[in-house]
Amino acid sequence: MTTEGDQPVPPGSRRPGGRTARTRAAVRDAVLTGLAEHGYPALTVEYVAEHSGVHKTTLYRRWGSLEGLVADALDLAGEDAWTPPDTGSLDGDLRALAREVVDSFSDPAVAAAPTAFVGAAFQSERAAEALRAFYTERFTRCEAVVERALARGDAPQGTDAGAVVRAVSAPLFLRLFVTREPLDAALADQSARATLAAVAAGAFAPPPDAG
Repeated sequence: MTTEGDQPVPPGSRRPGGRTARTRAAVRDAVLTGLAEHGYPALTVEYVAEHSGVHKTTLYRRWGSLEGLVADALDLAGEDAWTPPDTGSLDGDLRALAREVVDSFSDPAVAAAPTAFVGAAFQSERAAEALRAFYTERFTRCEAVVERALARGDAPQGTDAGAVVRAVSAPLFLRLFVTREPLDAALADQSARATLAAVAAGAFAPPPDAG
């Protein structure tokens, strides 16, 4: 949950523009910079105040705590206009999704903040909830690639769109955040091919005797 003024504002609700929006964006940018430079353990409200130009008292009044600042930065990140790829085939769409994951984490400067968010989620339940909400919303957008495939007849009816889009990125996130192995385009394509084969085999559809 984030706050504007003194009133709580549920994530995803419409927020006012103008000065309030500019303040929130400045605070978000300061949080992202701090996470990228120092990681969650070393990030402080004082740092956010200094780098955002927003007084510490205001930060505490509006966001409550450092956890609230981090959670709101993730909430704001989820309000972008990103849309999933539309290549005309499920194969192409899955490859494009997988390659976006690789591209997003290939540049250390770009990857620093999202990596820090993941680290914060292991240390703060509120950050974990915000991260979960962010990826839930992002995966929901990605489901369109499977819905289009179902409409074309390129996937078995009943295929779980959410499971498919999670499956294509899961091996990549394993390498990024668990085994800490390098990623490249070939691994992205491999993950896409494996997911496509599982879709074709009906792995994400109900078994024939279900129900």
